[in-house]
Amino acid sequence: MHTPSVPRPEYPRPQFVRRDWLNLNGTWQFETDQGDSGLERGLLDRDLTGEILVPFAPESELSGVGNTDFLEAVWYRRRFTPPTEWAGRRVLLHFGAVDHDTTVWVDGTEVVRHRGGFTPFTADLGELAPAGREVEITVRARDPKSGPQARGKQAVQYANHDCNYTRTTGIWQTVWAEPVPDAHLRRPRITPDLAGSAFHLELPLSANRPGFRVRAVLSDDTGEVCRAEARADLDLAPRLHLPVPQDRRREWSPEDPHLYGLRLELLGPDGEAADTFESYAGLRAVGIRGKAVLLNGRPRFQRLVLDQGWYPDGLMTAPSDEALIRDIELAMEAGFNGARLHQKVFEERFLHHADRLGYLVWGEFGDWGCETGGSSGDNQRPDASFVAQWLEAVERDYSHPSIVGWCPLNETYQKLHDRITQLDDVTRAMFLATKAMDTSRPVIDASGYAHRVLETDIYDSHTYEQDPAAFRQLVSGLAKGEPFVNAYENGAAYSQPYRGQPYFVSEFGGIWWDPEAAAEQSGSDRTVSWGYGDRVRTEDEFHERFAGLTGALLEDPDMFGYCYTQLTDVFQEQNGVYRFDRGTKLDIARIREAQLRPAAIEEPDAG
Repeated sequence: MHTPSVPRPEYPRPQFVRRDWLNLNGTWQFETDQGDSGLERGLLDRDLTGEILVPFAPESELSGVGNTDFLEAVWYRRRFTPPTEWAGRRVLLHFGAVDHDTTVWVDGTEVVRHRGGFTPFTADLGELAPAGREVEITVRARDPKSGPQARGKQAVQYANHDCNYTRTTGIWQTVWAEPVPDAHLRRPRITPDLAGSAFHLELPLSANRPGFRVRAVLSDDTGEVCRAEARADLDLAPRLHLPVPQDRRREWSPEDPHLYGLRLELLGPDGEAADTFESYAGLRAVGIRGKAVLLNGRPRFQRLVLDQGWYPDGLMTAPSDEALIRDIELAMEAGFNGARLHQKVFEERFLHHADRLGYLVWGEFGDWGCETGGSSGDNQRPDASFVAQWLEAVERDYSHPSIVGWCPLNETYQKLHDRITQLDDVTRAMFLATKAMDTSRPVIDASGYAHRVLETDIYDSHTYEQDPAAFRQLVSGLAKGEPFVNAYENGAAYSQPYRGQPYFVSEFGGIWWDPEAAAEQSGSDRTVSWGYGDRVRTEDEFHERFAGLTGALLEDPDMFGYCYTQLTDVFQEQNGVYRFDRGTKLDIARIREAQLRPAAIEEPDAG
């Protein structure tokens, strides 16, 4: 439910859709609280002095605020009236993402606190929001600039610099409300079982009620495929098994991203639906054989692109749903079949479009805020909040078929020594927690640099060597079990040794190409334009370098994929395949042609 003037009006949770809902995006009261003294100064009890367009962050142009300074705390307020047809149900108030530490009040009563700028949270308003009566929501978001904090690529200096960008503070994803009965369904876990030609469902409940049942109905374009029911008065999360007959079986893949429809119901003692929502599922499997990562039992070379999900006008918030779709289409037009969703938990609608378009993605976390300086042997100090926030992300995204792997950490560069550090503890905690939540996908403990978990499913490295011949030599050791591994500048190890896992170069390229830049620009002026290595002088030189770098990886029978940096320019980082505004700056047909050469690991005798 929305009005035409509401920004980002589309349903924000497309794999868990209820019919009744209310989009709360739009104009809210707003006020900055530079000293974080607003509670003492009475901001909870009075109107705020300004306005903002939610869900865009105050640093963005689209918010109408455009304040790019450090914002220690910000306040929001708006009123809404639950529709009268919601009578007799509880109101859930949902926040897609708010950066970073959030407190929410309704009519002056605190209803929820949440830490983390990338993951959703919900306030159950209980008796505070009866149907037909206006209520007032107040939100305070704190965003300190110092200390360990999962902030991804947000700059901790005033201005953009290097590969750090304009900050995002406060609300940056959709705010919305929906009514539910006292006993209702919570987010399901949908696990495909390709070998068994079935889906396994876990249906968490808010409460068990005598005589209640759960029911799931799986469908395709021709109608119902199967259904299953179970008692809902015994287990807090009843489990259902949905077998798919051979004649209705379609594997989800990039070539055929088939999605089955799924209706889930909580039935009362009278057999009537007390709660219903619509979902979908893709039947596919991810596996490992030797050094190959398998999709549906076959080696699949992953031609990934680094996608950071930033926009000139919206920053971390896409200006429209169409912009999310277009980013995937642009990548696919260039020959990529997927992406590392880099240093950001992308909004759910992006994953929905990846599901339906057949786009392979690695779920990642924005962990770059754990660098604390100091000793090179103890300079990375992620805390318990990193684990908690990451588990919220995995729980949110578990059921998306497009996700083929998890990557909780990135470039946590820290030398190994004879002490177990905070980085070791948290890396292992995030790895084990991911494996405990999801046994169906591979997990890489950290992308590049500091592999601290010996048994990590995947091993990788990052290198921005620009000379194709030198690059080929650098990455040529896989056949001997000696891949390129990131090391400290004096050769000291960052990582536990490689043990024969599937391996890929998960960051490379970053070729510097900004055709409009003045030829005399200093290579050290990284505030205006930069990329890795020497800037190419012509577009032909770009394509030669791109083909040489990708060719070295495609031709290696032990390499399961790569991730090229990056999809678009981002502010001063001018090394994208497309411009920051998604305009064209290269012959995309040549980029595509270079990538669609056969990959050696997909040959019948490879792996």
